[in-house]
Amino acid sequence: MKRVPIAAVTKNFSILAKYILLLLFSVSCGGERFDHVRNLTSPNEVIVCLGDSLTEGVGADSGQDYPSVLSSELAFPVVNHGRRGDTTAQALTRLPEILEANPRLVVVFLGGNDFLRQVPRSETKKNLAELVRRLQAHGAMVVIAGMRLGIFTDEFSPIYEATATQLGAYYIPQVMQGILNEPRLKSDQIHPNAAGYRLLGQRIAEKLKPLLREADRLTGRHGF
Repeated sequence: MKRVPIAAVTKNFSILAKYILLLLFSVSCGGERFDHVRNLTSPNEVIVCLGDSLTEGVGADSGQDYPSVLSSELAFPVVNHGRRGDTTAQALTRLPEILEANPRLVVVFLGGNDFLRQVPRSETKKNLAELVRRLQAHGAMVVIAGMRLGIFTDEFSPIYEATATQLGAYYIPQVMQGILNEPRLKSDQIHPNAAGYRLLGQRIAEKLKPLLREADRLTGRHGF
């Protein structure tokens, strides 16, 4: 039998060990990569939720809105900047107060009122892109929470996904799936109740935890 040099065995073992560690890391992160997310190493501190009534928490009592659930799930303060009725254009006017908080991460959850008011989709896409760019320019990671909006077809998901892909935002698709067609989770036709917001907050938290863990790993922070 031909003997294999010790150096070759050691080298092969080292390569195999690195491969196994890489595989384990990928599994622990759900196989998802986050290196496309701009400002992943942001030094800022605050997490902000920017949106309309679905962020404000209309349909539930104080403290039952999804940002409150998100804060509990992440064990980290989350600022609720939801305002009922806001379109993407109106949210743009509120950016100065958002930027004053010096956010590390902003969850942008908008589009419902653009759809209800029949705002041209090209305008919604333009406004959403401007929101993302200005938040990123201030050093924040941006997360776009998407939902299905349309009577016969899904008219808005392509906008959310394309904007996230083009600008380096993190996209969470269909965050409202199974909520507004389930009477037990609704307070009215377009708003969840406390149980619905709890599911929404948990769903978003599940996606943010690995993102924040990776950000903390890169920056040497401790928390996630």
